[in-house]
Amino acid sequence: MWRLHSTLDARDEDGVLGKVYDSRVIRRLPKYLAWVKSDLARAVAGTLTRTVANLAMPYLVFIATDKFIKTGNLGGLSIAALAYLGAALLMWGGQYLETLYLSYAGQRILFRLRTEMFDHLHQLSLSFFDHNKVGKIMSRVQNDVDQLQTLLTQDIVMLAADVLTLIAITVIMMTMNARLALLTLTVVPVLAIVMAVWQQYARRVFIRVRQAIAVVNDNLQETISGVRVVQSLSREEVNLGQFNTVNKANLDANVEAVKLQAVMMPTVQILTDGAFVLVLIFGGFQVLAGQTTPGVLLAFLLYIQRFFAPVQELTMLYTDLQMAMASGARIFELIDVKPEIKDSPQAVEMPPLKGEVKFQHVGFAYDPGTEILHDIDLTVNPGETVAIAGRTGAGKSSLTSLIARFYEVTKGEVLIDGYNVNSVTQQSLRHQIGIVPQDPFLFSGSIEDNIKYGHLEASHEEVIEAAKAAGVHDSITLMERGYDTQVGERGGNLSAGQRQLVCLARAILANPAILILDEATSSVDTNTERIMQASLQRLSHGRTCIIIAHRLSTVTNADRIIVLEHGKIAETGSHRELMAKQGLYHHMFETLSAPTLEQYHPA
Repeated sequence: MWRLHSTLDARDEDGVLGKVYDSRVIRRLPKYLAWVKSDLARAVAGTLTRTVANLAMPYLVFIATDKFIKTGNLGGLSIAALAYLGAALLMWGGQYLETLYLSYAGQRILFRLRTEMFDHLHQLSLSFFDHNKVGKIMSRVQNDVDQLQTLLTQDIVMLAADVLTLIAITVIMMTMNARLALLTLTVVPVLAIVMAVWQQYARRVFIRVRQAIAVVNDNLQETISGVRVVQSLSREEVNLGQFNTVNKANLDANVEAVKLQAVMMPTVQILTDGAFVLVLIFGGFQVLAGQTTPGVLLAFLLYIQRFFAPVQELTMLYTDLQMAMASGARIFELIDVKPEIKDSPQAVEMPPLKGEVKFQHVGFAYDPGTEILHDIDLTVNPGETVAIAGRTGAGKSSLTSLIARFYEVTKGEVLIDGYNVNSVTQQSLRHQIGIVPQDPFLFSGSIEDNIKYGHLEASHEEVIEAAKAAGVHDSITLMERGYDTQVGERGGNLSAGQRQLVCLARAILANPAILILDEATSSVDTNTERIMQASLQRLSHGRTCIIIAHRLSTVTNADRIIVLEHGKIAETGSHRELMAKQGLYHHMFETLSAPTLEQYHPA
């Protein structure tokens, strides 16, 4: 079993080939095969039909030649010809069933497995996403699932069919003429040596191909995501040069892979033809000497073609199996990651909140041994507006993340209305907390869809009321399609201020007892900041508001300001009280010309 940890294996995923047989992966496959057992049964029936018909056709040639042509039996020859045609039709029908139901099975496995992984990812804690790149996770959900689906359907069935065909042909040839059969099989060791040598080169080349396309994709994704920065700094030519470099490496790797494949295919064909010539010569001598019949010779020549076709497929299948096993290992490693934040079996539903938040000697660390918050003792009363101030890295966002239990405390307790957040269900807790993040994130869809994202049952009138409360209604109505306006990727067709106000409206629609603003005014203009401040003054009545301060000027009206420094509470009080103390807060406020904490560097 894989180690269960929140950080996925750091090895280069696109450059790893697994074992041809990995018991850890194989043991997990029956569950997924059970999802599509009826489709697989039909596909296997088609495969068996195709294989039997394919094996019967040379034997019918043997019968027609030795039993009917030799004796001049035209009636028997006609029957044999019809039987051959019937076998060809059966092979066509079997291949149709095999292809059709393997495709059905493959698509259903893709659907179920991706759904399972999508659901699992949503259960994982934020710490998992802190330690793993989105690209790596996407690769497992997309590329690795595709590869495993190929293993579960096509590769397994093809492997079984090829092995069955090889065994059956060998038995038939040994039964018909043991000497010719042994002569044919003398080519197999030579082919095995050629394949072994070829695989050593192919493995390295195929790894290069996967690594090269991964680098191309990473470069492309990064450049497109940062296109505004690229254009603003006139980096187009430089970036094109860098892309050409990695793209050329990808071209070279693929050309080398094509060269290898171009060598292997003719090599196998030459060995097949060599076996064909050997049988033709020695079989011909046997026919002339009366030791065998023309029908046996014809059948052998046809069986040779059918014998080496599966051998070629197995050669290609070898690398596919390695990639599939590696993909399976990565998929199951992800599925086996356990959420760090889980509801305990005794967890109860959080009743309607009054809004009291209490930190009792709280310590917190993202990584063991590196504590971010130290012995935090703090009580926020119901209906109170509290601002959290401090420079970047002081622990402001970490402190508020513990309220919604996005992370577990290392020491102490976080209590809401007297309930330890660990003793209630996450959903019942978070459903009553509204959070407006520093980076406003909008999803694909309309503006109305985004406002009611967490409350799909909300009516259009309720959406409008929330937008009015956030101060964004007028801005929305000026748009051509109003609330039906489709937002671009991450809301790119809206201004930063509009995105932030839409996120505020989304939080307001939930009517939370506790509202958390995580530096929500950090990237908005002065006018949007004024609108948000006016909205917050109205919204703060009757609910607890916790505001992480980016601009100190925005929190002067807070009931209380908590100043954090190096993960500890350095000062607490109202704006007037803290200014009168002439301490850290006063120094920060007076030092900053357009007071933003990012400009603050203590003397």
